[in-house]
Amino acid sequence: MKSINDDGSTQDLDPQSDHSSDYLAHPNSNPQPHPHPRRPRGFAAAAAATTNSVAKGKKEREKEKERTKLRERHRRAITSRMLAGLRQYGNFPLPARADMNDVLAALAREAGWVVDADGTTYRQCPPPSHMGSFAAKSVESQLSGGSLRNCSVKETIENQTSVLRIDECLSPASIDSVVIAERDSKNEKYTNASPINTVDCLEADQLMQDIHSGVHENDFTGTPYVPVYVKLPAGIINKFCQLIDPEGIRQELMHMKSLNVDGVVVDCWWGIVEGWSPQKYVWSGYRELFNIVRKFKLKLQVVMAFHECGGNDSSDALISLPQWVLDIGKDNQDIFFTDREGRRNTECLSWGIDKERVLKGRTGIEVYFDMMRSFRTEFDDLFAEGLISAVEVGLGASGELKYPSFSERMGWRYPGIGEFQCYDKYLQHSLRRAAKLRGHSFWARGPDNAGHYNSMPHETGFFCERGDYDNYYGRFFLHWYSQTLIDHADNVLSLATLAFEETKIIVKVPAVYWWYKTPSHAAELTAGYHNPTNQDGYSPVFEVLRKHAVTMKFVCLGFHLSSQEANESLIDPEGLSWQVLNSAWDRGLIAGGENALLCYDREGYKRLVDTAKPRNDPDHRHFSFFVYQQPSLLQANVCLSDLDFFVKCMHGKDPWNLLCSM
Repeated sequence: MKSINDDGSTQDLDPQSDHSSDYLAHPNSNPQPHPHPRRPRGFAAAAAATTNSVAKGKKEREKEKERTKLRERHRRAITSRMLAGLRQYGNFPLPARADMNDVLAALAREAGWVVDADGTTYRQCPPPSHMGSFAAKSVESQLSGGSLRNCSVKETIENQTSVLRIDECLSPASIDSVVIAERDSKNEKYTNASPINTVDCLEADQLMQDIHSGVHENDFTGTPYVPVYVKLPAGIINKFCQLIDPEGIRQELMHMKSLNVDGVVVDCWWGIVEGWSPQKYVWSGYRELFNIVRKFKLKLQVVMAFHECGGNDSSDALISLPQWVLDIGKDNQDIFFTDREGRRNTECLSWGIDKERVLKGRTGIEVYFDMMRSFRTEFDDLFAEGLISAVEVGLGASGELKYPSFSERMGWRYPGIGEFQCYDKYLQHSLRRAAKLRGHSFWARGPDNAGHYNSMPHETGFFCERGDYDNYYGRFFLHWYSQTLIDHADNVLSLATLAFEETKIIVKVPAVYWWYKTPSHAAELTAGYHNPTNQDGYSPVFEVLRKHAVTMKFVCLGFHLSSQEANESLIDPEGLSWQVLNSAWDRGLIAGGENALLCYDREGYKRLVDTAKPRNDPDHRHFSFFVYQQPSLLQANVCLSDLDFFVKCMHGKDPWNLLCSM
């Protein structure tokens, strides 16, 4: 009900309304509005405002606390899943109560960074060294008889309790951006490193950005499968052809099997098998070793090693040529390679006796053939079942197709140019015959201005720019010198293909990369490869290898040489690899690889994989196998996680898949 006021406005007369009831009680009076409460003033107003703000702030803090709890709960769930994945699939030795500092430290080390005990983080940069010595990375946990994954994780948790230390001066916001991991220095050593920042810690976002970029730059997922063979160390069989430590071999093969290695490579030393009497071959120790390899279902590559072990390589074992051969050499020293000063090198036999009956009525190539034929007969059962997948035939110094021009026992040190090895009477007779056929008998001599083992090219009249290497005599001599190498390979491989019918035969080609950027390529010339800048010295060699349908194994570098060393010796490993591999592939040869030295860091492994699977090759050519030389897993410091990374990359698997999925 409404009423009309004097001013024409209407008034609600609803009996349910307080206003209407007042109007009915006092019909002749105007309705009085309810007075508003008075605002507090002065101190009372300040107290009221404070009360309201406290209540509002308390409510906001409660909400923020709840949001913080949710964020922390979410963060812990993510961390828990990351830790579980890293332990289960990535073989990361994280402690039981690991936090983000441990995760960041583990990821940093996996990416090739170094994290010191005080949290200092920097890139690893191994210093250069010469060909004979490189530092090995330490193993983070001692190995037991179990598999790699179980061994590394279990022992790290039980025996290597992580101790974390956080600086009290750090604010909560900066804690997660600092990697501070303190571990037992006896178990984690990262030597040969050059810090780029030894004061401030590396920010986590920068570190993760480096890891993320490494994932994409080194993704080998889906690339061709390249089998990986691990070379067993020399010295596992003594000079009486007895296997020294069968149980140790089993433990080592167990670790290799856990890394998914495809097979092993074993050297069969001429000095052991036929060590005491001509044509008396003893294979008992190798039979026992091969039976152990068979039980692990690993493939086997065998090397017919007709050279000495321990002269120039890094092995501690010393295996000489057969004693009866050394006895012949006492009366006829010309059966060995000889330098200009007349010093004899007993590392292998001179190629000048390949067809000279000076070895108890046999020639050099007949001696090699008899041993190969004996091996084929002795292990016919292993060939029949396919255990022996290939046979490598040693053709020179260190088992490589080269002259022993870089002999450390003769005083050579890297990066010396080496010396020509053609001064025994048999090779000198061959040189005189070649000079006479050419019509210049006075060319029947070696160059007298080629320097010494440790000379530099510019210090000699023969190898310097516009030197005698490129005049008429120089080209004649170098052609004869390299042709002797080619003829030796042709003669031995002709008999090797008879001994090993329907078996893959491998020949190892050296990587003489120093002085490659000079016009003469001096080190390659002394090694037997006539490969100056104006001539391809590898094509004639590969034509012979193609003739016998053998596989070429190229020695690859996996280390990074400093700019100073590169400038001093004018090296070009990439250029040499490009020339050798393309020359071989263009002639239809199958190529394999082998690392030059024992241990590498993560970057070295990546370089090896890039060499085995060239990304920019338009024909998508790649190695058919790769042989990894390494010290014993039980006796030396080998970074097994890096080796596992290398094997996965060679197999075309992505070792970063776990990290990317996170």
